[in-house]
Amino acid sequence: MDLRNNPNETADWKGIWIFAEQHGGNIQNVGYELIAEGKKLAESLNCEVSAVLAGDESIEGQLQSLFDFGADKVYLVTHPELKHYRTAPYTRALTDLLNKYKPEIFLIGATTTGRDLAARMAVRVNCGLTADCTGLSIDPVKKILQQTRPAFGGNIMATILSPNHRPQMATVRPKVFKKEKVRNPKSEQSNLIRFKPEMKDEDLLVKIISIIKDESIKVNLQEAEIIVSGGRGIQDPKNFKMIEELAQAVGGAVGASRATVDAGWISAHHQVGQTGKTVAPKLYIACGIAGKIQHLVGMQGSDTIVAINKDPDAPIFTVATYGIVGDCLEVVPALTRKIREVRG
Repeated sequence: MDLRNNPNETADWKGIWIFAEQHGGNIQNVGYELIAEGKKLAESLNCEVSAVLAGDESIEGQLQSLFDFGADKVYLVTHPELKHYRTAPYTRALTDLLNKYKPEIFLIGATTTGRDLAARMAVRVNCGLTADCTGLSIDPVKKILQQTRPAFGGNIMATILSPNHRPQMATVRPKVFKKEKVRNPKSEQSNLIRFKPEMKDEDLLVKIISIIKDESIKVNLQEAEIIVSGGRGIQDPKNFKMIEELAQAVGGAVGASRATVDAGWISAHHQVGQTGKTVAPKLYIACGIAGKIQHLVGMQGSDTIVAINKDPDAPIFTVATYGIVGDCLEVVPALTRKIREVRG
């Protein structure tokens, strides 16, 4: 069966869909973040925002949270083979769902899972895909999705349109938008659509034998409320100990610039920026980080930004809430001592 859509029938595609990614039965925060942003986009299009949740039968217990965060409708896709993410079964199930109900816009988190799934689906339905978006809006005249992402190594921001094919599909980085718990007053049961996909043998060639979690990865920057990041300005990899001590004093996680990761000073799990993690903590402390656009894209959504840098013209100060011009090798230890003193 040809699953590609006809570009001349774009008027048949209506509404905004959000992929509610789940792992181990838990919906990931990026799904809630995209529902909140989808509600804003829907105001310009006068349409519904629907969440798509896939898994086995046990996932049904997560439905309420999607309505609590503002979904107008939920498409529940259940099958035993969807309990854990695998490319082929998920692509089959969601492509069939998409072609049946025809959403105008489909937003997916730019996670490892989301990037894999979105690319496969875009090929199946013959539509465009904009990856790693950091901004979304609706063109006021054409009423189509404006998808903004960093380009040319993050040196410019490009806005991409998909005028001819549907759905307009984009992956969006986690933490770019903020989730908002807004109870939808509509009846959940009347706005729940159940869908049971039919799997084919070629979709089930890969089997999951067991799942082993890497316990050595203890940092989760995207969930941290406080992050202390170090850059080349700390001058030596051993000085990350100083960053760790400040992070411990304020109860935060340790982040890093790409330059320090590329130099082998710290593992890539700590990297913040365009090629690392996009974060939006309540407090972000940048120590010895100049603030190139690649880094700013990944952290400028933080509630409060404290920048410590001896260069008064460093770009990091353009986004900082508070700036300290000074040598971070002197300022950071002094700040750590003062925080410990205040906290007893």
